[in-house]
Amino acid sequence: MTAALVWPHIPVVPVIDILLVAFLIYQFLALVRGTRAAPMLVGVATLALAFYFARLGELRTLNWLLSTLLPYVVFALIVVFQSEIRHALANLGSRVSLMRSSSSVADVYDDIVLAANLFSQNQTGALIVIEREIGLRTYIESGVSLDARLSYDLLATIFRPSAPLHDGAVIVQRDRIAAAACFLPLSMNPVLSIQLGTRHRAGIGITEETDAVAVIVSEETGTISIAVAGSIERELTVDRLRERLSVLLRRYAPAPVLPSPVEESFIEEEPPSSNLPSRQDAGVRPGRED
Repeated sequence: MTAALVWPHIPVVPVIDILLVAFLIYQFLALVRGTRAAPMLVGVATLALAFYFARLGELRTLNWLLSTLLPYVVFALIVVFQSEIRHALANLGSRVSLMRSSSSVADVYDDIVLAANLFSQNQTGALIVIEREIGLRTYIESGVSLDARLSYDLLATIFRPSAPLHDGAVIVQRDRIAAAACFLPLSMNPVLSIQLGTRHRAGIGITEETDAVAVIVSEETGTISIAVAGSIERELTVDRLRERLSVLLRRYAPAPVLPSPVEESFIEEEPPSSNLPSRQDAGVRPGRED
């Protein structure tokens, strides 16, 4: 009875304020966890403690130095954490724009699953980047503009080893292929496995800079991988790839059937691998591709 009388007198606004601050701190820590910003955050916390103890111990020289540098700390943090800040704002914008109808995204993304299955069977290296909320105009301009409707046949033609546009990445905007043979930034994350070559690092790199989704097929092993938000999932099955794209693109993806006549013609027309020139990944630099 006493608890019931005390409960209405609990201030609601301070409780909401504390919960919001705790939520923001949690989201910030989850954002920097496992990234290169984590050790930088430790350095910033060390400087904050030094400033606190300088004030507490009345260390005039150190206090003057820190007080002089403090106005520039905000700009320094923006420069140091620019990638993380951009990624956080992109996530916030994508959550706010959930009202956008997923039905506007056509089922042509099933063609990406079909093409990935074909490339995996034939061990054809491929890198397909799907644009979401953040525009990829900078990277589109680095390649060859196509602006063609996305289709299984077109993807199979672009990544055919004898095709002039097979080197580099294909960038997809909604239901269209915006460009091919695009240059992408390589991920410099030291935590990545040394088994990942430039193709995989380029796919991870574009997802570190934007909210895009990258589908990667290894030329050496034929394994299918998907990169999003700076992380990569390797050795995916076709069904698993379809499920992940369905979740990431917020739409239902039915199980398509691979058109065998197109696949057979593709295999018959493909030149022998011994006569192919050495390939580079994503047009970034020579070396290991997968």
